[in-house]
Amino acid sequence: WKITPPCFLNQLRCQDECPVGTYGPQCAHKCDCQNGAKCYHINGACLCNEGFKGPSCQDRFCPTGLYGLICDKYCPCIHTNTLSCHPLSGECTCAAGWTGLYCDETCPPGYYGEGCRELCVCANGAYCDGITGTCICAPGYIVSAKLTIFPGLGLNTNTFLFPPVHYWNFIGSFCFKKTRQFSLVSLADFFTYFKLKYLVLNTSVPVSLAAMHAQAITLPTPCFTDDVVASPQINSKPFILPFSYHYHYFSVPSCLLLCDQGDDCSISCPAGLYGVNCSSSCSCQNEISCSHIDGSCICREGWQGVDCSIPCSSGTWGLSCNQTCQCANGASCNPVNGTCACSPGWTDEYCDVPCPDGLYGLDCREKCDCVNSDGCDPVTGFCRCLAGWTGVHCDSVCEEGHWGPNCSYSCTCENGGSCSPEDGTCVCAPGYRGTNCRRTCSPGFYGHRCSQMCPQCVHSDGACHHITGHCKCLAGFFGSLCNEVCPSGKFGKACAETCLCTNNGTCNPIDGSCQCYPGWTDQDCSKPCPWGSWGLDCIHTCNCHNGAQCSATDGECICSPGWTGLYCTQRCPAGFYGSHCAEVCRCQNGADCDHITGQCSCRTGFIGHSCELKCPAGTFGYGCQQLCECMNNATCDYVTGTCYCSIGFKGIRCDQAALMMEELNPYTKISPALASQRQSTGAVLGIVFLLLMIMAMLALVVWFRYRQREKGHRVPSVTYTPALNINSTDYSLSGTTSVLKKSNPVLIHKDLTFYW
Repeated sequence: WKITPPCFLNQLRCQDECPVGTYGPQCAHKCDCQNGAKCYHINGACLCNEGFKGPSCQDRFCPTGLYGLICDKYCPCIHTNTLSCHPLSGECTCAAGWTGLYCDETCPPGYYGEGCRELCVCANGAYCDGITGTCICAPGYIVSAKLTIFPGLGLNTNTFLFPPVHYWNFIGSFCFKKTRQFSLVSLADFFTYFKLKYLVLNTSVPVSLAAMHAQAITLPTPCFTDDVVASPQINSKPFILPFSYHYHYFSVPSCLLLCDQGDDCSISCPAGLYGVNCSSSCSCQNEISCSHIDGSCICREGWQGVDCSIPCSSGTWGLSCNQTCQCANGASCNPVNGTCACSPGWTDEYCDVPCPDGLYGLDCREKCDCVNSDGCDPVTGFCRCLAGWTGVHCDSVCEEGHWGPNCSYSCTCENGGSCSPEDGTCVCAPGYRGTNCRRTCSPGFYGHRCSQMCPQCVHSDGACHHITGHCKCLAGFFGSLCNEVCPSGKFGKACAETCLCTNNGTCNPIDGSCQCYPGWTDQDCSKPCPWGSWGLDCIHTCNCHNGAQCSATDGECICSPGWTGLYCTQRCPAGFYGSHCAEVCRCQNGADCDHITGQCSCRTGFIGHSCELKCPAGTFGYGCQQLCECMNNATCDYVTGTCYCSIGFKGIRCDQAALMMEELNPYTKISPALASQRQSTGAVLGIVFLLLMIMAMLALVVWFRYRQREKGHRVPSVTYTPALNINSTDYSLSGTTSVLKKSNPVLIHKDLTFYW
């Protein structure tokens, strides 16, 4: 610029600087310095204070992390989340995605960018990235498609490896990430001498051969192509080529066509897809639609379940199976439209009308075939027989025990009663009455309809049997009128019990108690009387002696051998011994016979089993045990041992010589003739006496046996007669005047007699 002389300016000397805030010629320009900077008065340049910079010192300048007039304060901002700190105030300018006084807060929902000042445009609940504002769609939504063309590429080589390209393939209105095999669709080879605006060819014809020079071009790397549908306006892109370059150029428009995601998540997933980025496939069957958010199925009419694979349950139909079927009587309901398919036997719209009379079955198309019936079952066609009839066609009468329609009821008649096949009325068997024949005839009546009167029973409880009319006898009696006593061996009710009495004991016909035969005792008369007792109930005491046995029946003494008499107190008569004194003694020579054993007790001078032998010569006395002392051939008396001296001897032992004299000395010498005579007389007398004794003994034996035969051995016969009750019994002994009385009462026959 031009400088004027000082004097020209108001005739001043131009020695003063321009006033503060102005500069230039005539100080006509106003300074633009800021922040206290000084303005150079000549050219207006600003002289910035420390901490400022810029042409007008408009920019505060402090070292990183400091602020203030002299940059002596530390910025309070979170430096990782901050773009800058104001050099004067220290105010934080937050980076994208952060806000707050110190840039320590993330962007609130719906905002993004530096200081979170930008408003998000994401729709449908999408998450907005706080830094870039990119929409991260909620499940079920995707961003709108945005198509771009990859810049044209060119190399002077025969092959080209495309760099990895992430893209959204354009299908209809939606973008999806896919990779397909590369295919060459256009080729060019030219040299430029000037800038060329080249339009990429719009062709879809794949080219596998080389270019103009017949050189093959190989492109091994997969290209990102996938049946791109694009208009020429999208597929074409101007491309500027520099001049003076030889290009071997090829292009693959379908590879270079990129589909980028849009900004607002405004598009729902296509049919059949759902979830984040619409990456999940719906698994619904029989559906109207699938939720693009969570894949839940909206089922068609008649279907339900998570995947619509379950038909409506019985009784429901329609959308979500929320309609209730109106079909009745077991009819099935169409799950789609709710129409009823009637069960056999029913008709009308809701299957609530039975088949007309005479028809049955599905749609009531079948005709009934019944007789004696009230029509047939509308479902099965079974005939509904009238009371008393049965069979397929109701042509058979009810069997015994059944009655009613189709004989379907069982008779309730008891005790052999029969029922009417028409109405089930009971016809009772003889002896019973009542609706169900459960009650017996009233006391005093029996038979059919309980119309007969019972006979006059004797030994009875007053009532006869309700069926037969037989009297119900008391224990111990039987017969149609209960007038007979139970037979021998039986007792009790109906004489059904068997007596247990043994050993000829008689049985009480009422209670079966035993009346024992004399000599027996115990409940069943199985034990004999204890030793020393006899008679009925063993109440008598035996009076037998000398080891005799007492008959338990009549008390008779059975004597031991050697004893006789009524009580066995007498020995056997002389000449007899042994059992019943029936043995005859064989003893001789006046020997005594033992009444028990029959052994002979020989008299002095005799020996032998029957004392038939005299003592042998040289012996004498009892048992011939003494030796004779006679000498000189003297004879020794076998009884006394007296010596009978031979002629010429004398003395007690005949040991003295004697003179022959006429007079005999009886002590010393006995004449042989006289001695012989004396011996003969004694022998005759002994024989006579012995014969008399034998005859007496025989007479005694005959008399004794006669007396034994006279004794009656009949045992008492005890029978029961209710009309006679004797409290005492006399036992008479023949030939005696004594009477034995039994004080215990017994039941005996009136003709009972005891013989002894």
